[in-house]
Amino acid sequence: MLLKSFITYLTHEKRYSSHTITSYQTDLDQFEQYIHATFEVNFTEVKHTHIRSYMVDLMERKTSENTINRKISALRSLYKFLMRGEQVNQNPTLLIKAPKIPKRLPVFVDSQKMNVLLDSENYFDNSFESVRDHLVIELLFGTGIRLTELIQLKEADVDTYSGTIKVLGKRNKERIIPVNKQLINQINSYIDQKKMQNFNNNLINLIVTNTGAAAYPKLIYRIVTSYLNHISTNEKKSPHVLRHSYATSLLNAGADLNAIKELLGHASLAATQVYTHNSIERLKTIYKQAHPKA
Repeated sequence: MLLKSFITYLTHEKRYSSHTITSYQTDLDQFEQYIHATFEVNFTEVKHTHIRSYMVDLMERKTSENTINRKISALRSLYKFLMRGEQVNQNPTLLIKAPKIPKRLPVFVDSQKMNVLLDSENYFDNSFESVRDHLVIELLFGTGIRLTELIQLKEADVDTYSGTIKVLGKRNKERIIPVNKQLINQINSYIDQKKMQNFNNNLINLIVTNTGAAAYPKLIYRIVTSYLNHISTNEKKSPHVLRHSYATSLLNAGADLNAIKELLGHASLAATQVYTHNSIERLKTIYKQAHPKA
């Protein structure tokens, strides 16, 4: 009951995305199962020692630092909620120190390689499936939108007159992203071809399956992985890699960091600054290749 109230609070008051809600639900369900099985206690009886024991168990199962931190973050949010509602008289997460996460540079694909993929006639044909796949890659690389944002994108969100798309981001925050004329034309051509498929529904989503149903995460992952395999040797190939590629390309071209922050829909500049490391590494490479004293 406590967990249900918390999830309702995140959904209606905090207005978290469905993806975030699912993550919180899963993480807290797993913690609840652990404390029941190991200590026979419920959420209101949890001490910091129980949480530490849970962390040790996760580490012994080789759970990554990122995942452990996410689970601890979910617990912190839960106990802040329970404290405000006076359902517990102490917050057991206050004595918990999350593991340090090693810094990793965002994985991205070089813009020249992306241009080879998107501009070549070798990878796409005129079939509906191929036209859709081409648009998926173009949108992810050309706008930096998240996977969830792409799936939720509606035909009406595309403003062909102003050359922009309206995106509903995290916590239902809207942002407007400019797109070039070529991409607008590509979207219009795709919509025309979609109408010609005569799907038996009136779905307003922009990206759909071969049968006209709403696109889903695994479909987008398959599309991205399949095409990036042609041009990239990176082990990681995902929609988020194209988001990183978009941001890195903008930064390398001299775009202002604050502007990139707004385009990506980041809540703080700190989240955007990680891309400066990629830019610095690029400058180091250029220096080593070009300077006689390098």
